[in-house]
Amino acid sequence: MTPNQVTAARIALAFAAVALFGHNLWTDLCALGLTIAAISLDALDGYLARRRKLSTALGAQFDILGDRVVENLFFTCFAVTGLVSLWVPVTFFVRGALTDFLRGLAALSGRSGFGRNSMLESVWGRRLVASRASRAAYATLKCVCFCVLGLKLTLRHIEMISFFGGPPAWFLRGTQALVAATVIFCLVRAVPVLWEGQRYLDAWHPAAKPVAGAAR
Repeated sequence: MTPNQVTAARIALAFAAVALFGHNLWTDLCALGLTIAAISLDALDGYLARRRKLSTALGAQFDILGDRVVENLFFTCFAVTGLVSLWVPVTFFVRGALTDFLRGLAALSGRSGFGRNSMLESVWGRRLVASRASRAAYATLKCVCFCVLGLKLTLRHIEMISFFGGPPAWFLRGTQALVAATVIFCLVRAVPVLWEGQRYLDAWHPAAKPVAGAAR
């Protein structure tokens, strides 16, 4: 499989998981498995791109698109079912729209992807956004968050849990803390893109000077 095919597969798995959530215990369990698979494949497409030297600017943008679709899809699903506030998917959508807009401007200037040709030039920006450690931590946090929320949704179908008044308080507080941590990490990782992306926004002003390294 190519990296782009893996990205397409994880988007399809995410849609399948969301479609299965909320029906009964068995469909929810299947949805949990598909959720883990969809998030786990995020690491596989990057690995294949590096291992087989198939990295392209298009592939990098498609990978980002896949991330946006998956995270917005799951958080919208959990907002509709009442597990998270509506502002959670709204925050992810607005954050993604802003950062992707700036990445698009950078791509027009010849800067794209996560490598040396990335729009991020500062060391702290690359470490916080583009490093393998940061991307792995973010993917893991989202995977755990989606699975815990999915588990909370699944517990609604277990009569014994409902008989005792629902999930324990520590589980509910932990779930809220996990969602908050995911949102905060999402916003923190956007800071370098928004900060350094200003130069590409200025570059398209009629009176602006060309950005260094911009395509001619």
